[in-house]
Amino acid sequence: MQKTNFLKIVENLNNLLFGFISSTWRLKSINLLSVLIGYFLFANFLTKFINEGRNELIMVPIIILIIEFIIRFRPLSNGRFFGLWSILDKLRIGASYAVILEAFKLGS
Repeated sequence: MQKTNFLKIVENLNNLLFGFISSTWRLKSINLLSVLIGYFLFANFLTKFINEGRNELIMVPIIILIIEFIIRFRPLSNGRFFGLWSILDKLRIGASYAVILEAFKLGS
């Protein structure tokens, strides 16, 4: 089969949507554990943060800056720090899920 532009687009889309199926069990388990640990840590952090009710004006911008730092400074996929960044990104996704779930629990 020829390597046409359409075939390249289809392959890239396939890797984007179903790339996790072709990855190894090690990567799948690390990604899943990172998401769950991020959810667990941030849910506990939010519960403590809501109960205390202090330093909201300081903590919220710091959390937003940390999340934006993780998003903005993505290393190359063949770089040395890509594995660490991938784990941090999955922790961020778990933390975002914890924030959304906590907002639904509070009804706001």
